[in-house]
Amino acid sequence: MKRSWFASLALYAAAAALTIFTLAPLVWLVLMSVSSPTDLTAVPLNWWPEQVDLSRYGTLLNLENGSGTRFLSALRNSILTAGGATVIALVVAIPAAYAFSRRDAALILLFGFLATIMMPPITYILPLYEIFGSLGALNKTVTLIVVYCAMLLPFATWLMKTNIDVLPVEVEQAAFMEGASTAFTLRRIVLPLALPAIAATCMLSFLVAWDEFFYALIFTSDLQAKTLPVAIADFSAGRVTDYGVIASVGVLATLPPAILAICFQRFIVSGLAAGSVKG
Repeated sequence: MKRSWFASLALYAAAAALTIFTLAPLVWLVLMSVSSPTDLTAVPLNWWPEQVDLSRYGTLLNLENGSGTRFLSALRNSILTAGGATVIALVVAIPAAYAFSRRDAALILLFGFLATIMMPPITYILPLYEIFGSLGALNKTVTLIVVYCAMLLPFATWLMKTNIDVLPVEVEQAAFMEGASTAFTLRRIVLPLALPAIAATCMLSFLVAWDEFFYALIFTSDLQAKTLPVAIADFSAGRVTDYGVIASVGVLATLPPAILAICFQRFIVSGLAAGSVKG
C-alpha cells in the first residue's frame, strides 16, 4: 500500500514538473507581451508587470500600421503555405500509404522518400534556388507550398501507412467481394476508419510547415511571400529591439496551431495511439 501511494505521488509530481517545464516559457512569453519596456529592462527583472499593456496587440492587428501590415501579411502567407502544403500532401500521401500498406508497393521507395528528409536542408538550397530563379518563381507563396509538399510527403505517407496497417483488412476484402473498386473502398471504408490518423497527420504536418524557417528565409524577400518565422526575425533585426513586440508576435503566432490542436485533440491522440501498436 505504501509503495503504491509513493508511486502515485511520484507520478503526479513528474506530471506536474513536466507541465511547469512546458508551460513556463509560454506564460513568460505572454507576460513579456503585456509588460512595458521599463519592466523588461529593469534590474532586477520584474517578473510580473506593474501595468498591463495591450497596445502592442492593437498595433499588430491594425492594417494601417507598418508593424500590423507586416504581421498580418506574414500571418496570411503562413496560413496559405502551411495549409495548402498540408492539404496537397495529404491528398497524395493517403493513396500512397494505402498502396504501401495493402498493395505491397516496394518499401524501398518509401525508405528512399524518407532519406530525402534526413539530408540537411542546405544541401537542396542551391539547386532549388537556381530552378525557381530560372522559372521566375522566387518570392512566391506557391514556391513555398511546392517545397513544403516535398518535405511533408515522406513524413505524411509513413505516418498514414503505420495507421492503415492496423485497420482490419477483412472489411476491405468484403467490399471487394461485393464488387467495390479500390477507389470506392478507399473513399467509403478506409478513410472513415482512418479519420483519427488523418487528423493526427494533418496536425503534425501543419506544425512542421508552420514552423519552417530556413526555406522561407532563402526563397522570400518581401511581404508578398514572407511567413511568420521570417517576420519574427525581421522584428528583432533593428538597432533597438522591442522584446515586448516580439513576444506579442510569438503569442499571436501560436494561436492558429493551438486552436487547431484543441479542435482535433481527440482525433490526434487516438490516431497516434492507433499507429503505435500493430495487431
